[in-house]
Amino acid sequence: MKLRRAETHDPGLTTQDPTTYHRPSTMDHLATTNITGQLVAVLREAIEGPQHSWTYFTDNQPGTGLFGTIGPLSPAEVSRPLGKSGTTIAGHVHHLAFSLHASAAWIRGERRRWNWDESWQVRTVGSNEWAELRNRLRQSYGELTQAIEQHALESEEAMGGAIGAVAHAAYHLAVVRQKAAG
Repeated sequence: MKLRRAETHDPGLTTQDPTTYHRPSTMDHLATTNITGQLVAVLREAIEGPQHSWTYFTDNQPGTGLFGTIGPLSPAEVSRPLGKSGTTIAGHVHHLAFSLHASAAWIRGERRRWNWDESWQVRTVGSNEWAELRNRLRQSYGELTQAIEQHALESEEAMGGAIGAVAHAAYHLAVVRQKAAG
């Protein structure tokens, strides 16, 4: 399909029709595996913390990913309601584990209704429940990573789900870090 120069003041834009613009870039030549690799790398930074001497968005210190942030916290600390909403760190971790699992299913092509109210049912945890919840988060994270690597390029919906899941994980990292800081 041949592109023609758009009738605009920006000579870098081209279009197939006046309502659709396309800016040629190196992204046009990026291998699709690089795209999923970068999504997984940003997700990994949110969950595990920075992997290099540089970062995509987190502080470049040990313990700045979600696992590092919640690792040293006690069940009492993660069960304490904070802020006007009264949510707890345990609640955010449960919600995130639920959403990573649901996102992985979406990326794999499963289209079912999820009861998102369930994702906020946990507010307090004891020692065993806290260990189980952290394990569930780790499993859901692994499931999402695998779904992105294997299925994110299969459809626009799958790619959108992958991008949304990564953004959602980054959001909850920020909330949990703020709540952990007191």
